[in-house]
Amino acid sequence: MQFKHPELLYALFLLLIPIIIHLFQLRRFKNEAFTNVAILKSVTQQTRKSSQLKKWLTLLTRLLLLACIILAFAQPFTTLKNTVETPKETVVFLDNSYSLQQKGAQGELLKRAVQDLISETDYDKPITLVTHDAVYKNTTLKAIKNDLLQLNYTASPLSYKAALLKCKSLFKTPSQRKQLIFISDFQELKDPFSVDTDSLTQVELVQLKPINTNNIAIDSVYISKSNPTQTELTLILKNYGDAVDNLSVALHNNDKLIAKSAVTISDKAETQFTIPSNEVLNGTFSIEDSGLQFDNTLYFNLNAPAKIHVLSITDGDDSFLRKIYTKDEFEFSSIAANQLDYNTLETQNTIILNELKDIPTSLINILKSFTDQGGNVIVIPSQHLNLNAYNKLLLNYNTSFQSHIDSEKRVTTINYSHPIYKDDVFEKQVSNFQYPKVNQYYNLSGNLGSSALSFEDGKPFLTQFSNVFVFTAPINSEVSNFKNWALIVPSFYKMAVSSLQHPKLYYTIGTQNNFDVEVALNQDDIISIKNEQGDFIPQQQYFNNKVSVITTNRPEHSGIYHITSKEKTLKNISYNYNRAESRLVYQDLSTLKNVTINNSIPSLFNTLKSNTKVNELWKWFTIFALAFLIIEMLILKFFK
Repeated sequence: MQFKHPELLYALFLLLIPIIIHLFQLRRFKNEAFTNVAILKSVTQQTRKSSQLKKWLTLLTRLLLLACIILAFAQPFTTLKNTVETPKETVVFLDNSYSLQQKGAQGELLKRAVQDLISETDYDKPITLVTHDAVYKNTTLKAIKNDLLQLNYTASPLSYKAALLKCKSLFKTPSQRKQLIFISDFQELKDPFSVDTDSLTQVELVQLKPINTNNIAIDSVYISKSNPTQTELTLILKNYGDAVDNLSVALHNNDKLIAKSAVTISDKAETQFTIPSNEVLNGTFSIEDSGLQFDNTLYFNLNAPAKIHVLSITDGDDSFLRKIYTKDEFEFSSIAANQLDYNTLETQNTIILNELKDIPTSLINILKSFTDQGGNVIVIPSQHLNLNAYNKLLLNYNTSFQSHIDSEKRVTTINYSHPIYKDDVFEKQVSNFQYPKVNQYYNLSGNLGSSALSFEDGKPFLTQFSNVFVFTAPINSEVSNFKNWALIVPSFYKMAVSSLQHPKLYYTIGTQNNFDVEVALNQDDIISIKNEQGDFIPQQQYFNNKVSVITTNRPEHSGIYHITSKEKTLKNISYNYNRAESRLVYQDLSTLKNVTINNSIPSLFNTLKSNTKVNELWKWFTIFALAFLIIEMLILKFFK
């Protein structure tokens, strides 16, 4: 039994007063003289015994009466848990990631969870409710009922660790007891769910379970073959469940069906679609699957190709560059250093200084401005160069050529994580390749940059300073056999391509996506990304002939979007949801310690209500007080 006002129990000491008065009465009996007292003596003895019993009964009823009144004012009650252990704050995390689209016994897991929260939780009890993309702080379910009923799935879910940190940061008073309710399907992700508990935090987990875990997802698409007339697209599908025969796959261009295929899939399947080359395509692949719905559609775009402008300023042989920068992707031009027209530099995306013997100061200043505006510069030194002129250029990027070394050295190290080689250059890392070599090179001093290729002593052969790429040795045939090495093609190709990043076939919502839009804008102009569902202004930076765009969590919904400026469509771009949640495998929570695991929201709140149910007892003590008052009155009136 517990009390709301335990301090009133000190009043029970007042019960000593009537006991003391009863035991130490000041009234005394008087002696009266009678001639014959034999009979009176017997009557007196009997009267004294009856009087003493009546007084003791009266005292007892009065003590019980006063005690019941004091206990009633102290308001006693009983619960299954001590009130000291009852949480003072409650934070509820509701997982609204796309894996909660899967159906449970009563419909979609997320929708059912919302209904259960509204029906089972105390409507007016203050709580803080958290989702992956929203926080409802210090509110009640009554106030946020409409928001919950309209709660959408998020394409950018937090990791379990981030979600827990977000919840714990919302507790107002760390020294009080807290209750964290985490509602999720606890899908098995890269970082498993684990929680660090403390003595003041009561953690309740509700694992929502679907009826089945079968699901087929459109995983990805890529260009597998391309020629001047046709482009072949390869679509990859993944099956997380029972094998399926004759799964229908449709390809639409806008709303027009242009191709259809059927595949048999057990774990993974590929299917090819051939479309005309150089055709603008707003494509949508779709399948019919009863599992998760968000991964049944994949959007992609093929835009009109924009060529990358590459200029070679040369004092040597640059015929190898013409073979790399072909006309289908590049607008390549070459000019001798003594015939250069500086007005043409602003229209370029990449400028190559091919073994120049000298670099004029005016060109150095223009190149500095060119790189500041997002252009790429590739520096290939000459055997006989003006060291001061080169260093005047390189000092703009905190580096310089220190000395010229006439010594043979091999290129032995490839930095596979470097942006040039990180994507689609190597299928696997190679360690036993035939090393190219040089017979002279330059040492760098100061900043060594981000090395892509290195010599056997670790010094850089090809290194990057932001958007400037520097070779530390000439690559002509007299000095090096680097031109005969297969890696020369992807190296120069990727260095030029990085100067104008065309939008890819599609992007994934929730990851950082970078691309360039080739457009000339006025000073206050901006570009927007929009479709029928909405529009937003992305993070962007304007250069002379392009706009570099970065998107992360926007847009919020998958689909085909238009990149626009002043209501004019510049390009189309597609966004898709991350496929990480397509695999419906769930974590075993039984190994977690100091947490309570529940199978449903109703069972959780039924347990919580029974644990915190209060049985008020003050009414009973009031009734007892009245009963003892009546007993006392009866004793005084009828007891003889």
